[in-house]
Amino acid sequence: MIQDLLAEAEQKMSQAVDHVVSEFATVRTGRANPQILKRVTVDYYGTPTPVLQLASVNVPEPRLMVVSPYDPNSLSDIEKAISSSDLGLNPSNDGKVIRISFPPLTEERRLELVKLVRNMAEEGRVAVRNIRRHTKTDIEALHGEISDDDIRRAEKDLQDLTDRFIGQIDSLLEEKEAELREV
Repeated sequence: MIQDLLAEAEQKMSQAVDHVVSEFATVRTGRANPQILKRVTVDYYGTPTPVLQLASVNVPEPRLMVVSPYDPNSLSDIEKAISSSDLGLNPSNDGKVIRISFPPLTEERRLELVKLVRNMAEEGRVAVRNIRRHTKTDIEALHGEISDDDIRRAEKDLQDLTDRFIGQIDSLLEEKEAELREV
């Protein structure tokens, strides 16, 4: 029973780390990465639709991204959505595709992005701690069914799990910060 609770907690913590990884991918680092358009939505015939569902995105050069809409009529809507997003990108439209060049980040923008990434990492840590708290409550609820030693051992294993996943988030944060500070 305890092993099931710990396995479930490990799975949820792993999902929290995966979420942090996907959030980090949406942060612009000065290089073209299609994942930064993940959060950009376009009003497509009255329905908010992600850009990645309306167009193919290619990266022919490290600092250039080309967005090719499946529906040519949505070209201007996609361009507006990208330019009005908080990514700080200026798309240019040639009638068939949208080209987005990635200018080098300013030092001020780098510091803003580092703060943003730290907040994302903290949200991931909080999620892992919440999973630990809920699992610990579930383990303590088994108090009459299992011995106190087993409960203490399970709580120690749970803390080890928590430390491992928070360590993963911290190392991901260090990598992303180094990538952002790279000129």
